[in-house]
Amino acid sequence: MIITLDIRPEVKDELARQAAQHGMTVDNYATSLLEEAAHVQAKPQAGRRPAGRKSLAQLFAESPFRGLDLNI
Repeated sequence: MIITLDIRPEVKDELARQAAQHGMTVDNYATSLLEEAAHVQAKPQAGRRPAGRKSLAQLFAESPFRGLDLNI
């Protein structure tokens, strides 16, 4: 479904800021907010990580453990 919203520029800017904070696109972030408001959780496709979620490799690459040789 496609929904078109007319929002004020300051709302758009705040959505963009929050989306970036969560590592998501504005579209994906807005969708997640709507799903949360509707009390529905997105069903991730098999083998795919939900939008905004990072893999363990990505998390460790950004963490204080970066550069350590860990066998997990």
